[in-house]
Amino acid sequence: MLNACSWFKDTPEVGLVLSEHFDRKLYKDFDTAAYNVVFRKHYDSLKAKLSNPNTLKRFYDEHNYEPRLVTQYFPVGALDTLEAYISKSEDHGFNPDNFRQKQLSTSLKELSENKFQKIEEVYPVIADLELNAAEALIKYDNYMNYGVVNPRKLFSRYYVPVKRPDSASMFAALGTKDLGKLLKDVQPSSKQYKALQHRLNILKADGLGKSDQAKTIMVNMERLRWKLPEMGKEYVEVNIPDFSLTWFSEEDTVTHMKVCVGGKREEGYAEKIARYAKTGNLDDKPKNHETPILYSKLNSIQVNPIWNIPVSIARNEIYWMARRDPYYLSNSNINVYRNGKLIGEPDTIQWSNYSREKLPYQFKQGSGNGNALGKFKFIFDNGSSIYLHDTNNKSGFNKANRAISHGCVRVEKPLEFAENLVKDKYRYDQLRMEVNLPPLDTNRMNVYRKKLAKKADTVNIFKLRPTWFGTKKPVPLIINYITAWSEKGSIQFRPDVYGLDETLWLAMKKFM
Repeated sequence: MLNACSWFKDTPEVGLVLSEHFDRKLYKDFDTAAYNVVFRKHYDSLKAKLSNPNTLKRFYDEHNYEPRLVTQYFPVGALDTLEAYISKSEDHGFNPDNFRQKQLSTSLKELSENKFQKIEEVYPVIADLELNAAEALIKYDNYMNYGVVNPRKLFSRYYVPVKRPDSASMFAALGTKDLGKLLKDVQPSSKQYKALQHRLNILKADGLGKSDQAKTIMVNMERLRWKLPEMGKEYVEVNIPDFSLTWFSEEDTVTHMKVCVGGKREEGYAEKIARYAKTGNLDDKPKNHETPILYSKLNSIQVNPIWNIPVSIARNEIYWMARRDPYYLSNSNINVYRNGKLIGEPDTIQWSNYSREKLPYQFKQGSGNGNALGKFKFIFDNGSSIYLHDTNNKSGFNKANRAISHGCVRVEKPLEFAENLVKDKYRYDQLRMEVNLPPLDTNRMNVYRKKLAKKADTVNIFKLRPTWFGTKKPVPLIINYITAWSEKGSIQFRPDVYGLDETLWLAMKKFM
């Protein structure tokens, strides 16, 4: 109410401020009602070119169309500061035209020249400057603070909760009390971002601003602008294109190891999945084993795990193996269930009597050396049935391209990873003994020998079962996709194994 009264008095604040700034009485004739008519018409003419027209309209509706940015920031030069930041947005890979830099510069220059003969000539210039400054500010704030692209809308397997701009954040930017501080604070400041930015500027200086390397850097700068969950001091990151897992404690590396990730989807996937949608024939369904990008927290370890074989693997692999070899299931320690009940003699099932599409059986591989998950399964909540695990096939870690799994992540050093998760010597020794490894504490050797004897008892047949161990505390985990980063003073590049760089570039290149 006070603002409204101030705005509609004989000489509103903008008139008083500009009159003092230019030392001209002309601005004291500023008429609020006349200006408001001009402002609304100007908004209507620009509406189609604004990125958030409804948010801007609501903001100015609530503030009686008062030119708040011009009033507060033109006389002190802060709108020139905004224009200067925008003109340097190329340092972030952006085209300044995204932020109406030319229009903002023109309207700033026109008001600064102060060549008006009548107050009516001032209104369209102030309306133009106000709207261009508002559009530039919220768009610049959005891009720097949150990134250009919403990855959750762009990628079908992106399950990281990314904070995005909304009307509240845009209102906060427009209502800032210190424009210069806001512009400074929204600059991405991480070491990784600055290193990539430095390399990008070198490439541009060398005439390589449109090179593939520059594009790779720009898409990874965009990833660093996304507002990911706060990871905390200690967290685990799997980088899909690097086929690696790193445990970070602040900026130090606790452990680093190779991983195998999901295989790339079939070529022509989109066309094939469309055909499958029409036919429903599993032979038409293309393979897509890509590991999803996700955020969660590691909370437990299953030692000597059971593998609940996914339906897709059962239909596409287990079914055919059982048809070719009636003893495949028993030899592979795979139990068969129907409606939750264990089938006593699965070797007698006539698999040719069942179609893959309507297979009534479920499959579980028991604990033991032959289990595809190896000896350790690392659990975290997610909706994709994804986990980290050991493997009984270590040869995959010798490959250069380790995109070879069905989607889960195989870890090279599961025992070391488990030790970091339990963070307790006593419980770690218990875990070691479950997989037939001696305890580190020699005082527990008698316990270890008894466990081995029990497993070797041929009279009382021992059945190996899973054992659960909780983590010392939940450990944040992010399965990420990074193809360029700074390491020891140089920029590392990795192949775009899933083609996600290309997808992201296509979505963001119109802004660059």
